[in-house]
Amino acid sequence: MGSLESGIPLKRDNYLPRSSSSSAKRQVPRSRLARLVLFNAKIDYLQWVCTVAVFLFFVVVFQMFLPGSVMEKSGNLLKETEVINEEDLMFLKEIGGLDFGEDIIKFEPLSLRDKFQKQSGEFNMTFGSRIGVRFDYRKPQLALVFADLLVDPQQIMMVTVAAALCEIGYEIEVYSIEDGPVHSVWRNIGVSVNIIQTRENKIIVDWLKYDGILVSSLEGREVISCLLKEPFKSVPLIWTIHDGTLATRLRQYISMAQIELLVDWKAVFNRATVVVFRNHVLPILYSACDAGNYFVIPGSPAEIWEADNFMSSPKENLHVNMDIGPHDFVIAIVGSQILYRGLWVEHSLVLQALLPLLADFPSASSRLKIIILSGDLTGNYSASVEAIALNLRYPSGTVRHIAVSEDEGGFINMADLVIYGSLLEERSFPEILIKAMGFGKPIIAPDLSIIRKYVDDRVNGYLFPKENIGILTQIVLHVVSKGKLSPLAHNVASIGKRTAKNLMALETIEGYALLLENVLKLPSEVASPRSVSDMPSNLKEQWQWHLFEANPNQTYFNRTLRRYGFLEKVERQWSNSHKLKESSSDVNLIDETFLYGIWEEERNIGLANKRKRREEEELKGRSDQSKGTWEEVYRSAKRADRSKNDLHERDDGELLRTGQPLCIYEPYIGEGVWPFLHRTSLYRGLGLLTKGRRHGVDDIDGPSRLPLLSNTYYRDVIGEHGAFFAIANRIDRIHRNAWIGFQSWRATARKESLSRTAESTLLDAIQARRHGDTLYFWARMDTDPRNPSNQLDFWSFCDSINAGNCKFAFSEALKKMYGIKQNWTSIPSMPIDGDTWSVMNSWVLPTRSFLEFVMFSRMFVDALDAQMYDEHRQSGHCYLSLSKDKHCYSRVLELLVNMWAYHSARRMVYINAKTGEMQEQHGLKSRRGQMWVKWFQFSTLKNMDSDLAEESDSDHPKNRWLWPLTGEVFWQGIYEKEKNQRNRDREKRRQMSKDKISRIRRRTRQKTLGKYVKPLPEEQADNQNSTVVARPPLDSSNAMAGILR
Repeated sequence: MGSLESGIPLKRDNYLPRSSSSSAKRQVPRSRLARLVLFNAKIDYLQWVCTVAVFLFFVVVFQMFLPGSVMEKSGNLLKETEVINEEDLMFLKEIGGLDFGEDIIKFEPLSLRDKFQKQSGEFNMTFGSRIGVRFDYRKPQLALVFADLLVDPQQIMMVTVAAALCEIGYEIEVYSIEDGPVHSVWRNIGVSVNIIQTRENKIIVDWLKYDGILVSSLEGREVISCLLKEPFKSVPLIWTIHDGTLATRLRQYISMAQIELLVDWKAVFNRATVVVFRNHVLPILYSACDAGNYFVIPGSPAEIWEADNFMSSPKENLHVNMDIGPHDFVIAIVGSQILYRGLWVEHSLVLQALLPLLADFPSASSRLKIIILSGDLTGNYSASVEAIALNLRYPSGTVRHIAVSEDEGGFINMADLVIYGSLLEERSFPEILIKAMGFGKPIIAPDLSIIRKYVDDRVNGYLFPKENIGILTQIVLHVVSKGKLSPLAHNVASIGKRTAKNLMALETIEGYALLLENVLKLPSEVASPRSVSDMPSNLKEQWQWHLFEANPNQTYFNRTLRRYGFLEKVERQWSNSHKLKESSSDVNLIDETFLYGIWEEERNIGLANKRKRREEEELKGRSDQSKGTWEEVYRSAKRADRSKNDLHERDDGELLRTGQPLCIYEPYIGEGVWPFLHRTSLYRGLGLLTKGRRHGVDDIDGPSRLPLLSNTYYRDVIGEHGAFFAIANRIDRIHRNAWIGFQSWRATARKESLSRTAESTLLDAIQARRHGDTLYFWARMDTDPRNPSNQLDFWSFCDSINAGNCKFAFSEALKKMYGIKQNWTSIPSMPIDGDTWSVMNSWVLPTRSFLEFVMFSRMFVDALDAQMYDEHRQSGHCYLSLSKDKHCYSRVLELLVNMWAYHSARRMVYINAKTGEMQEQHGLKSRRGQMWVKWFQFSTLKNMDSDLAEESDSDHPKNRWLWPLTGEVFWQGIYEKEKNQRNRDREKRRQMSKDKISRIRRRTRQKTLGKYVKPLPEEQADNQNSTVVARPPLDSSNAMAGILR
């Protein structure tokens, strides 16, 4: 006991060598009495040495079997103390992330912290001579996503956070996969709730309209999978994980070599901008999926919720199971869930401090019971605790160790007093103490900084100095009187219960508010939220318990089962796809020999046919054939090409579009917007990204039509305007309709697309030529969500969505387009006459007028690119946005068609997307004296286009130039060049034909060897034979000559 009292038992080793050496130097007395006395002294000394040695042996044995400290090796993690159970610690040891040394696991979001600091340094930076301006026209919009709306601590926490965020200026909408009783709670606080709808297993939500998305459940993976697809990849996503259920499965995936499933989860974790955990344990458990985006916001009502539900639910009789009588006094010793070297020393010190309390329990009817709740890494810590208790002279059965992982509520509820025995500094208030206070138990804890912040000594708990644990004895004797809690302790426990009910609520609300402030990149038309300090105290200092008083609590107990069921569903889906791949590979292996035989047979047949064709061609070449004239050969070749093209199979949509006057193209990027695209013959998709095109649909591949769209930078910065360039590039090859239109998929998402009635009305007006050369549009500026006041004029609206620099951008672009050198700052007038303008690139034009508009917009985009490219490509910033924005001037191009249509004297007609009613906007008579007709007329634009084409064709500039890449380069000189080239080719072919004919005519002909003589009949031959015999014989040469003659 003396060694435990000192608290440092190993210090006695220093005295042992000194004592033995001094005894060795003594002289042995020669007298018998002296020798007897010395002999007895040696026996006492040896007994003392043996006792110390045995004790040190037990200390070494205990130290060997007790867990040590651990250290995280991840370079991205911070240095914060963690809480972890034994299974999780073994997992971290197996994957090599921990080392049992002298350090403690620590976590710190270093990468996120550096990222936030860098962003704060870039905020409100100037771009050349321009400074961005923020307009407070609308509130920042957030989407909260849940798997269901059942009553649980997650809903309580998010309702509290949402109410606070709404108070400081956020606008929130809730999305849930399943409905539930919390629907009414959200409605009571003024938040709209939407049940997620799907079409062909795809979620139908336009996530781009939100400035940020908060997913607050593990089951929200389905929504996150949707956000993995374009164009939703850029939306800021905050994913809150409340427990370690998935972490256990991740360990199983690693042990079972299910790497594909692990990689799938890693992709989901990597998509989140920030993954939020409620304590510092969970980041360690999920280290297998860490992408440097982990963050901790401490606090949750889960412990209080569990305590309340435990008290109101049927409980197991633990007193009987643990041999605890109704009058026994139970003390629970809890601590940090980290298993570190020296944990047994802290438990020993606490047990030593509780020894004097045994005197208050002399009778067997009222006994003292001490329960130590902690993890058990090695599996034998219970035996170690019992050995320590026996060494401290505790009665057998008084001290007992219970290894717990999560469900320690029953043991805490059974205790009369809870002592926090860990001296390890924590970064967040221990959750086990919150639960103990929620059960109404008095707590005693060391005066650690995080505990001292929330616990007032002798008010809502008791504190003892960690440097002097002896004070703990005095506190315990003060709390326990005659084997029961003192009245003061009951009062302290009651106050502690009220304190714990809303503990850490302020930290949670502030944490989410500050996180959103750092994560969200708000557009210039969005107002900045107010500070949390401006919030009423009733919203930021307590959980919104009163909103859930009318809802049942029993649904929470099924939450764990539902979560496990969701994980099993994901695993089944992965297993089915994996088995399908394996079965297909097995079939391939089984049929490999058979298929190889078929392939060999086919190969032999092909070789035989090839050999036969070669022989036939050789024989055919030896025979005389009539080739015909060159004109006949040319016509037959053309006829063959036409017949081959006629065999091209066209789908139904292409056939139906052939005879209609209008085709509306829907530009899109990625698979995420497929549910918003139409499949009727009036519409045709235009994929700006080859990878995300729809299957089985005749959508146009934008990059193949315009190679510029293969450049990621220009595809993002131009946006949907790139679809105009792609269609206009050699338009006669793909569009043969008299009218052309475009509709953004976002108009469909906002339910502003044309209805069947509006489509019929529009087609009737086009066929009847009711308005002539007209711009029809159906997405109004005054109803746009970016214009909530509905009172902004054209230039005010354009400035608000472009950081106040829209007018400057138009002025500089027009100045460069038209070659104005002087200091010119004028811009075309866009009058305020009560009418509206077109937005979202949803309009219809005659095809001829569309080509004229593209001619103008190509030069305008080139002018914008010339002034912004260098700085924007290098830093990601431009003066049309307050933060880094890859869609720099796409919002300017969205409104460009209004300026061109107004000042080119074209009629502008708004068509109601639902009813089809038409209203002309900005009448031609009211425009007189305000239009810049000479600047926008066709002849002026055509001359400018020809000048640029001539410069590109003649000079071939080596510097970067965007204009030639946006479409066709054509001027009169190119036509003359092509005409001359065709003439030269024709003359060349004609000369080649003449040369061939002349060669044929000059070809050397072989002389005839002789004439063929028909033989005479046999009778005449016999009559002449006599004459021939009478003649003198001739030599052979003379005979041959006679035959030839």
